[in-house]
Amino acid sequence: MKTLDKIPTNKIERAGQLVKTGFKVGGNYLAYYSEKVVNPSLTKDKLNENNAEDIYDGLKSLKGSALKVAQMLSMEKNIMPRAYVEKFSLAQFSVPPLSAPLVRKTFKKYLGKAPEEIFDTFSENSVNAASIGQVHKASKDGKELAVKIQYPGVAESIGSDLAIVKPFAIKMFNLQGKDSEKYFKEVEHKLMEETDYNLELKQGNEISKACAQIDNLRFPRYYENLSSEKILTMDWMHGEHLSEFTAHNEDRDLGDKLGQALWDFYMYQMHKMKQVHADPHPGNFLVDKEGNLIAIDFGCIKQVPEDFYVPYFELARPEIIDNPKLFNEKLYELEILREDDSPKEIEYFTALFHRLLSLFTKPFHSDFFDFSDTEFFGQIAAMGEEFSKDTQLRKMNGNRGSKHFLYINRTFFGLYNLLHDLKARVQTKQFEKYI
Repeated sequence: MKTLDKIPTNKIERAGQLVKTGFKVGGNYLAYYSEKVVNPSLTKDKLNENNAEDIYDGLKSLKGSALKVAQMLSMEKNIMPRAYVEKFSLAQFSVPPLSAPLVRKTFKKYLGKAPEEIFDTFSENSVNAASIGQVHKASKDGKELAVKIQYPGVAESIGSDLAIVKPFAIKMFNLQGKDSEKYFKEVEHKLMEETDYNLELKQGNEISKACAQIDNLRFPRYYENLSSEKILTMDWMHGEHLSEFTAHNEDRDLGDKLGQALWDFYMYQMHKMKQVHADPHPGNFLVDKEGNLIAIDFGCIKQVPEDFYVPYFELARPEIIDNPKLFNEKLYELEILREDDSPKEIEYFTALFHRLLSLFTKPFHSDFFDFSDTEFFGQIAAMGEEFSKDTQLRKMNGNRGSKHFLYINRTFFGLYNLLHDLKARVQTKQFEKYI
């Protein structure tokens, strides 16, 4: 794969790259509609493939938050066309890496020495390149190590990247009024945290220590003396990415064991620690030869404040969902309903969220849940399709819910998809034995 000697970091360069991508996408649409005149039965499959290819090619050279958006979108299997999911999923662990000279420059800037002066061995070529950093294999004192190096200029470009994306997001999600700013601030805050490798080291140590008791779950150890704000050194963990494992696994019992570890890991964090690993995509989990789940990458950790946690999980209880008065109260607490809503908006959003939550909280309604249930995921997909075509929803003010929903909902959607890929059958209350 071709390496990168330079990454665009200023706003004009990055905006220019996105404009070029926009022209390519526009050309794809023009070609599609021209052919559609001749062939009315033409589907959008080829259009989606071409657009996904061009958008991904444009983003991968930018890296940083622009590519992180693609990574996040690849998790939206029930919303995005398949071509986008397949192409954007490459952003999880397969993008052009930095060149060797740029890697050496980063080491000298942040650790004061070249990599070969610090480690006994250091692989010049990265083994994994993603949106914010890339990983190199190294060794020291007989230990195999993974060394993550952050791309230059990532933190500095987050604000300008989001400014470019903002108009499209406002249109896509129908965000109206000044309140929409809280969502962009939340995304910017979390992305900035992900560029602080000192914080990731602290979070990784804290969560791995707290969750060490959970069965069939392993973590790398982090090395503070070999790390800095832009370089992070940890144990090299042997295993295959979760997506690679699920592609060939036919052992249901093993899928259940891994799924149970994953569920217990997330429920323990959420209910005991009141914080959670909020980036549950397959590239952040490995499966080792002993059938253990390995959790890596603790850059995106979402704190869950008590005044959000309580009403959020109360809405997972059938006795709350099925009590109109209590249900309505919780919607106000979570900012889904607003004091300035019209009677029509209150009626519409109450009905919409009652349907949505009645379905989405099903795994919490019993002691056991089968995440291989195609009917459950089919209903989620059908509801997503229905909402995407709902003209009434487009006319309503899209500013719905606390800012905390952004990463908490993303966490649960990602968790559900991973468990579905594992075809896991989970004991939903088992995590309580660890608390």
